Amino acid sequence: MEKDKFLNNVYKGLIVSCQALNTEPLYGSEIMAKMATAAKMGGAVAIRANYAQDIKAIKKVVNLPVIGLVKRDYDDSDAYITPTLKEVKEVVEAGAEVVAIDATDVLKPGGKTTAQLIKEIKENFDIMILADISTYEEAVKAQEAGADFVSTTMSGYTPYSPQLEGPDFKLMARLSQDLVIPVFGEGRIWTPEEAVKALELGVHAVIVGTAITRPREITQRFAKAVASVSNKE
Repeated sequence: MEKDKFLNNVYKGLIVSCQALNTEPLYGSEIMAKMATAAKMGGAVAIRANYAQDIKAIKKVVNLPVIGLVKRDYDDSDAYITPTLKEVKEVVEAGAEVVAIDATDVLKPGGKTTAQLIKEIKENFDIMILADISTYEEAVKAQEAGADFVSTTMSGYTPYSPQLEGPDFKLMARLSQDLVIPVFGEGRIWTPEEAVKALELGVHAVIVGTAITRPREITQRFAKAVASVSNKE
């Protein structure tokens, strides 16, 4: 898919992240494919998915663009979102239109920087790159390195980024104003109102995952709220 077509398809729309790790009850490609189908029926304009097998399953049943990634841990790095070319290859071969990568200042396996990883992806694969960043400076570096888009995914998940309970609206607004490449608003967006606010601040599209597709976490939020009432009695 051409970049312009992808951007037109997702402009001011809702991208739904359909992910489940192997420690979660909904883990499994068949379940994630059904989740993606439900998301499309609900109005999603694209899907964000983890693991090659999930991407393949989703592509079979949903004709929406897929932002693919592979979460994998390495002993010599804290980066886990598509941290090496091995994971990028898996995403490409699974059929995703975009690959999401860790674009924080955290060194990737082998001591590689984000800029080095982006350069290697561009040299070896024909796929658009979504850079998951946690700070303004990381976004600027990702743009300079050749990323096609950035997402505020990692804000709050690196020790040096703002530790907020909700979305990092300040970062979304600043990046939308200053960057040349499109900015995607992502991270702790729990309500439709927060998604709308992100779009009003200038992001190209919003990506929502946990609030839509992770019932365990949704239940925990409700249970915590309910428990707070009983604790007052």
